[in-house]
Amino acid sequence: MPNATALYTVSTIREIEQASLAALPQGALMERAGKAAAEFALGLLAGASTDARIVAFAGPGNNGGDAIEAARLLAEHGLDVTVILCADPARFPADAGRVFERARNSPLNIVDVAAAEFMPDCDLAIDGLFGIGLQRPIAGIHRELVERINALSCPVLALDVPSGLDADTGTIVGDNGIAVRATHTITFIADKPGLHTLNGRDCAGHVHVASLDIDEDLFKPSGMRLNSIDAFSGCLKKRPHNSHKGSYGDVIVAGGAAGMAGAPILAARAAAKCGAGRVFAAFVGEPPPYDAMQPELMCRAATTMDFTSGTVVAGPGMGTSREAHDVLAKALHCPGPLVVDADALNLIASEPGLHARFSQRTAPTVMTPHPLEAARLLQSSTATVQADRVRSARELARRFHCVAILKGAGSIIAAPDGSVVINTTGNAALATAGTGDVLAGICGALLAQGFPAWQAALAATWMHGQAANILVQQGTGPVGLTASELIPAVRTLLNQLTEAHAASHFAR
Repeated sequence: MPNATALYTVSTIREIEQASLAALPQGALMERAGKAAAEFALGLLAGASTDARIVAFAGPGNNGGDAIEAARLLAEHGLDVTVILCADPARFPADAGRVFERARNSPLNIVDVAAAEFMPDCDLAIDGLFGIGLQRPIAGIHRELVERINALSCPVLALDVPSGLDADTGTIVGDNGIAVRATHTITFIADKPGLHTLNGRDCAGHVHVASLDIDEDLFKPSGMRLNSIDAFSGCLKKRPHNSHKGSYGDVIVAGGAAGMAGAPILAARAAAKCGAGRVFAAFVGEPPPYDAMQPELMCRAATTMDFTSGTVVAGPGMGTSREAHDVLAKALHCPGPLVVDADALNLIASEPGLHARFSQRTAPTVMTPHPLEAARLLQSSTATVQADRVRSARELARRFHCVAILKGAGSIIAAPDGSVVINTTGNAALATAGTGDVLAGICGALLAQGFPAWQAALAATWMHGQAANILVQQGTGPVGLTASELIPAVRTLLNQLTEAHAASHFAR
């Protein structure tokens, strides 16, 4: 089995599948997939009544064969199972055809879709309509079935990938396409990036990987993986008693044009509460005398700020004025770590000189664009960026020689060497003004404390999302959660992770 966090593209999965098929008895992989799906379905039904009803939807390809095999096994287990057959059995691929013939002689109830009466009172629906090979938008009777599946109140288990979802990108296949919104997905052979970003977060639900006992030697190292604590835990250091504020670095947040002073304050507060030794808020507009809620912050005029002595976070509320341009030009020359966010990214996208200077930096650098900012930087459109978020993030990191965090559902973190991590934390509570400023401030604090740019980006993105998850679990959000509420939650989480890592390291 590959690493638990590894992600593989459809083309690579196909290669692994073909190599495995050549070494296995005919039909073995489909039988394994059906068995894994049936066992997972039984787990979902644990505690349900003994007369639980299951409806499986079987499409025209091998995904349909997987659904039929799982349904047969569940029926032979004694459950009430109906397969709604959405295909011509005579045109099934060989393995699916054999599975179908075996299922006809089982307790399974098989109903052709043309004659089916949809049963909305089922206890579990199994989506086996279309798999990773779908190239066209779902239409006709299949679209109607997807709409009906999505209206169910029971759990929905998708096999391999929710029908209609692109397993590479997380987009919905085709213009005006539709996809199943599953509560759970059991994905076969290895995990896929599209299950964890863009629409994948809403369509796939909880993802479980069934490797189907494929020979580990068939899995090549993957350049993509899911974010996890292990990816950055080595940078979590318990603080020695013999330390002082200078031990943990300075952060300078540059931004705050007139009317946008809150953005740098949010970033600066996040940096302070995530452990930076000192934090300066440098304003393009008139600086306030101090922050009444966080008087530890030092408020300065950005035009006279010295950017050479700390980690710089440039962009929150900066605006795009001439003064903002000049401040950013100074910040880009800073010799230390740099986080570039918000209007700083817009200025870089529109000004060739800033673009060139940013690309030439050699010090640790992290950029944190949302899709529209990414589109401006890539001279593209938001739709193009979102159509392949992994590719877009990789191109940003390569073009600007930095670590890029492409924000959104399943944020993508990319390095200049092409490495990609998809973040798994976060929820809709983050869809509110100021949360990006908080993320930038967390990144700045971690860089100031010595995290390499890659680990700082991974840790900041993971903790930012996990703090939102914790707050929602506690009843704060998702509706109405504000960016400032994230900051103390991230601080608590950072301390908990640091203590846990220290305890684990000591135990070893």
